Amino acid sequence: MHSILRFLLFWAINTLSLWIADELFDGISFDSTEALLLSGLLLGIVNTLLKPILVILTLPITVLTLGLFLLIINGLTLFLVARLVPGFEVAGFWTAVGIALVVSIVSFALNHLLGLRK
Repeated sequence: MHSILRFLLFWAINTLSLWIADELFDGISFDSTEALLLSGLLLGIVNTLLKPILVILTLPITVLTLGLFLLIINGLTLFLVARLVPGFEVAGFWTAVGIALVVSIVSFALNHLLGLRK
């Protein structure tokens, strides 16, 4: 698959996952479609660049918690994106962790339905 098409699909999946989370939770909101699209894009960039570094730095605690600390990392990345994007609000850190879990599950399902691998 062409890399630009692959990038656009991942961006669309991130954005759709965030929109679904917005529909399911009261603790997340987007002021506009532009904020949603920018959040989907920035979440993909943060997950590509920052998340692997966080995973490596927190590997001992992640192993001790049998991988559950990855939920905290996902929540941190989502909370960071909410802080950076104007018009994207998350009620708090633990809300971000719960929303990140839903976003991860939806993204995983959509990636597998479309036959994409990260």
